[in-house]
Amino acid sequence: MRKLDRPVGQPPQCLSGYHHTTHKWDDVGGTHKAEVRLHLEAMQGRRCAYCEGDLDALGQHIEHFRRKHDHPMLTFDWANLYWSCDQTDSCGHFKDRDGSPYNVADLIDPCCDDPDRFFLFRSDGTISLRNGLSLSDQHRATETLRVFSLDANWGRLRKMRKAAVSGFVLMADEAVNAGFSPMDIQELFETELNVARSLPFSSAIRHVLTER
Repeated sequence: MRKLDRPVGQPPQCLSGYHHTTHKWDDVGGTHKAEVRLHLEAMQGRRCAYCEGDLDALGQHIEHFRRKHDHPMLTFDWANLYWSCDQTDSCGHFKDRDGSPYNVADLIDPCCDDPDRFFLFRSDGTISLRNGLSLSDQHRATETLRVFSLDANWGRLRKMRKAAVSGFVLMADEAVNAGFSPMDIQELFETELNVARSLPFSSAIRHVLTER
């Protein structure tokens, strides 16, 4: 999970034609959903808002952060929509089917909160909580990992994160073994981080290369 910046004041125009008292999400046609996805892609790229996986590889759906069933008034609210992968063992589908019960106020919202304050990605594919979190923030971080099923010590996501960072870890080790100066290594990392910014699991790559 990474910090996302929702374009302020630029919700998809099509959403203004729907209201929760007279419409359901299923009433949104394919053309309008495509418009919503274009706006979400401008915010997220083609990566899941929660696991950061590649949406082209993992499938995708438009996700309601606050469930339509519990918060019908937010069904067409731009601030409540994310682009999630289509996997059932994590992220949006898992939250709504297997993550309950939960209090949505306890979850980290990637547009309102900075996940970097809460999580530290490791080279083995796991995610740790940051040191120094308050008890309240510890609870929010733990609940977010549980409800979205992001922090299993085994399984698909851990393996994918580990694979994503492995090439960068090897590159760093080779640079050290080749006798690169600290300045040269820093410049190398800055170049690689610019490349990684648009890649799946970029937070894991960034944390491993910068140790922060």
